[in-house]
Amino acid sequence: MLFETFAAGGCRSYLLACESSCAAILIDPELSLVDRYRGEVQHQGLCLRYIVDTHTHADHFSGSRELGRVLGVPIVMHRLSSAPYADLRLDDGDMLVAGSLKLTAMHTPGHTADSMCLIMENRVFTGDTLLIEGTGRTDLPTGDPNALYDSLFGRLLRLPDATLVYPAHDYKGRTNSTIGHERAYNHRLQRPERADFVAMMRDLDLAAPTHITEALRTNMNGGKTVTQLLSEAARKVPFMAMAELRSRLDNNPSEVTVLDLREKEAFEAGHITGARHLPRGQLELRVNTELPDPTAKIVTCCEFGKISTLAAATLRDLGFSRVAALEGGTTAWREAGYPLEAA
Repeated sequence: MLFETFAAGGCRSYLLACESSCAAILIDPELSLVDRYRGEVQHQGLCLRYIVDTHTHADHFSGSRELGRVLGVPIVMHRLSSAPYADLRLDDGDMLVAGSLKLTAMHTPGHTADSMCLIMENRVFTGDTLLIEGTGRTDLPTGDPNALYDSLFGRLLRLPDATLVYPAHDYKGRTNSTIGHERAYNHRLQRPERADFVAMMRDLDLAAPTHITEALRTNMNGGKTVTQLLSEAARKVPFMAMAELRSRLDNNPSEVTVLDLREKEAFEAGHITGARHLPRGQLELRVNTELPDPTAKIVTCCEFGKISTLAAATLRDLGFSRVAALEGGTTAWREAGYPLEAA
């Protein structure tokens, strides 16, 4: 069997392949490594049969959808996953076959409702259910400490002690563990009583993962990331430098309309002199009444320059051909020493 581990920060993903047939399975791919996966598959001459996500990830962006689209490979998840792009949904006990590879799904809810582990011969790919000397957290959407207790003590810990453990995350550079090692040294597994384990998990008080909202929205619904949306929007619109806007407002303010897209409280606290207020959430509803001339020169602004870029692209799509986005935002405008007025 060909076997390779990929690491991106604390994320771990795994490429397995049958040597005789070159059929392969990729587990828990991370979006930033998509080109590396494709390169390795091509370099090894593999035929990728399945791309598997062991659960809906909250702490990074899954690469499954992008890889599945580019390579035409089915995406596999548990049947409880909400991801609309999953092509094959597994039940507990279902098996994936790729050449001589046989991976059996074990439903292990707790970290998420759709968490599953994949068992193959002497190893188990545990996703975020069981980590090396740790476990997945249970305080994120669909997490349940009672379910995690059952998944760990009622299922995973009943595997043979020699079973190799390959988790979806490790932040200390470790590659794998064993069920026996985890049983002996994993401090979270030293609470064999349900009530003690559940109380411990509920008292962890962990910080929320970075980009959790964006990651969950993307991984659960198949939407584009904010970064992708911004990149696409930036290709559609020109930008205006702060100094250029300041000069135009000083010399001939009637030639440009500054459109402030922030919420009312932020706008009233301080905005560019003469700016018109139109919150981003109301843009499409009010655009025809607030901006009746599609040929007018408009500069969108927000706090940091991201929402204004998206809004400028939307206005261009709606036929406002002379829209530009302010480079930066009102925060940068203020830091540059340019004046703001309060409502």
